[in-house]
Amino acid sequence: MSGYAFARLDEIDEVDDGREPFRPVRHHFGITSFGITAWTARAAGDRIINEHDESDDRHEELYLVTQGRAAFEFDGERVEATAGTLVLVQPEVRRTAFAEEAGTTILSIGARPGHAYVPDGWELWAALRPLYDAGDYAGVVEQGRAPIEAARYGGPLYNLACCEALVGRKDDAVEHLRQAIGASERLRDHAKGDTDFDSIRDEPGFRELVGA
Repeated sequence: MSGYAFARLDEIDEVDDGREPFRPVRHHFGITSFGITAWTARAAGDRIINEHDESDDRHEELYLVTQGRAAFEFDGERVEATAGTLVLVQPEVRRTAFAEEAGTTILSIGARPGHAYVPDGWELWAALRPLYDAGDYAGVVEQGRAPIEAARYGGPLYNLACCEALVGRKDDAVEHLRQAIGASERLRDHAKGDTDFDSIRDEPGFRELVGA
């Protein structure tokens, strides 16, 4: 195995979660020490970066406009950025960005200062989210089970368990919830009040997992 890898950005498959299309750079390379994602607008005026802050995760984020022109908004303040511009944003700042021209691309890089980065596999779930939002839980299970089981991230495993519970696959739901909690302990408390699990709430395996 070589000690390096490379890829052109357009060689990384684009994912569209119904909001902003992106290319999962971190997931593509298997990076585990920081998050990195490329976002591309298809038309001028499209939102590239969803509006958010990083107050919960406390991530610093660095944005690099690699192509086109972007208009960032930071706590409502608008800042123009052309290709080659670097923008560092602190966790508590509310941010978003819009394309000033079609094809504008922004690379975002982030991690929490002083803490080891723990990838949660959100990129896997993003591709399946439109199915979940549409109520196609069986579609999530059919398309998502194999890649989610292979990657073993807590968040996607949890969401897979939710969908399995919703379509009546009780044993699979309990097992994948078990794996999800094993990967991320915080999901145990989250499952206690999640209505997606109502169909398995009285199952001994579920009750054991959540301490009911």
